[in-house]
Amino acid sequence: MHQPLAGVYAAALTPINPDGTIAVGDLLRLLDYLARRGCHGSLLLGTTGEGTSFAPDERRAIFTAALGVRQSHPEFRLLAGTGTPSLEETIQLTRLAFDLGFDGVVVLPPYYYKKIPDEGLLAWYSQVIRRAVPTGGALFGYHFPGISGVGLSLELLSRLKDAHPQVFAGIKDSSGDAELASQLGQRFGGDLLVLTGSDRLFSHALQNGAGGCITALANLYSPDLRRLWEAYQGGDATVQAQAQERLSAARQVLERYPPAPPLLKAMLARLHGFPEWAVRPPLMPLPPPLAEQATLEFSQIA
Repeated sequence: MHQPLAGVYAAALTPINPDGTIAVGDLLRLLDYLARRGCHGSLLLGTTGEGTSFAPDERRAIFTAALGVRQSHPEFRLLAGTGTPSLEETIQLTRLAFDLGFDGVVVLPPYYYKKIPDEGLLAWYSQVIRRAVPTGGALFGYHFPGISGVGLSLELLSRLKDAHPQVFAGIKDSSGDAELASQLGQRFGGDLLVLTGSDRLFSHALQNGAGGCITALANLYSPDLRRLWEAYQGGDATVQAQAQERLSAARQVLERYPPAPPLLKAMLARLHGFPEWAVRPPLMPLPPPLAEQATLEFSQIA
């Protein structure tokens, strides 16, 4: 992968204390754990990180605290989720992330208004890029229409790349659409860095030109994601298929207990010894009987 930001990223959880405050020490412990288990980097405050549930000052605190991971893992890459419905707030958060030294930002479209024409999204993203992304920075569009209700069309991606070739880096594709993964490769080749958000489609995405992934399941299964990524680079189809089989099985368990943040927080506590962190309303903790059943199902994956 020739793109400097290609690789395996975790859509990191955000540790929250029982009183609702951010567990800063646990955040550094989580990022260290992810780095040691094969992640090239992490996305802070994406969907899995409950990003839309935090105020701007809380986001600043989380971004600032995350920088501490580089003391022990200097090459660990940090991406920031900065998209909000507010253009000005998105610009401020994006500028903050780059001022702090983050490697890139992953930006949801403004998701309150639906059926927005490409012209409006082009104008919105262009303002964010011109006013907040420095030379050498990387902005990724975040395509997750199943949650945001606002998708990023192939034509929009093409126009953004043409208008901002140096800093519009690519897309986090969390659509789970295999056909779209193929179309992205056919349309852009290596001109856009595609990071799939679907563990189940990881092999397929790589075979269609993607450069890596940003997934929720990486909080638990990053060694398998890294193994698959490296097997693809080395042309080892057997290892790639084995890793993909495990990831697909784990993804099936994940999807049986939605939404992902409370499930993954419960699993990290039970399987890897982390505290069982709280979630922000409107999310609710996973009921203990379901957590025990999910633990059993994850443990049975061969």
